Amino acid sequence: MWIENIVLGITQGIAEWLPISSEGLITLIKIKFFSDHHFFSIIKLALFLHLGTCFAAFIYFWKDVVSLSKTLFFYNAADEENKKTLTFLIISSTISCLLGLIIILLVSKIANQMLLSGKIMTFGIGILLLITAFLQLKTRKEGFKNVRDLRKIDAVVLGFVQGFAALPGLSRSGSTIATLLLRQFDKTTSLKLSFLMSLPVVLIGNIFLGIKHFEFTFESLAGFFFSFAFGLLTIHILFKIANKINFGYFVLGFGILTIISVFI
Repeated sequence: MWIENIVLGITQGIAEWLPISSEGLITLIKIKFFSDHHFFSIIKLALFLHLGTCFAAFIYFWKDVVSLSKTLFFYNAADEENKKTLTFLIISSTISCLLGLIIILLVSKIANQMLLSGKIMTFGIGILLLITAFLQLKTRKEGFKNVRDLRKIDAVVLGFVQGFAALPGLSRSGSTIATLLLRQFDKTTSLKLSFLMSLPVVLIGNIFLGIKHFEFTFESLAGFFFSFAFGLLTIHILFKIANKINFGYFVLGFGILTIISVFI
């Protein structure tokens, strides 16, 4: 149990900053190596581990978090950029949370009623990884828009995209960054907005799905600690790597291998 939580925590800490599905990786590891096929329990664990990287992101984006918090309480005195960012986050997070909650509960109900096997779940994750790869490979190399160009329609579109990323295998960061790039935002803005979008969703998701029914043990806290520690240690370098490399081909290969593993 200790080894399981440590491995999953390290996986989350590293994978969160890359445009691959950390939730999908955690699900695959649980299915392949720890024989856990209960969809809802895996999602709750993944959400809890996301708290570790969420706190790491809070530290990394501390200035932005403080600035946006001030904007929330002193909106009229804030500058235009912070106003647009805050409006974007409120709209997108509201849509993401509602849609994500519906998707998780619906898929969990279907999985329980149909008693989905590990192979079926693995195959589904493989398909979603291919979709993630397709989105990344379709993106433009560089856009021209920045935060000042944000519109409410951008928040609505990104809210739906992040909401669907509740499905393991559909990368949250990969799909949101790809969508922002397709909407012609520059890469720096896309990366920053994508990571800021994750903070309220992870916190709210844990309140409604994770922490309320989660069993706190030394083993689970070990997973949280390693997720936080590795997330904090790797965020800067992986943030820069993700800014320079298109991971579409990697995710494509990973998706294909995941599907092939079902038939082996």
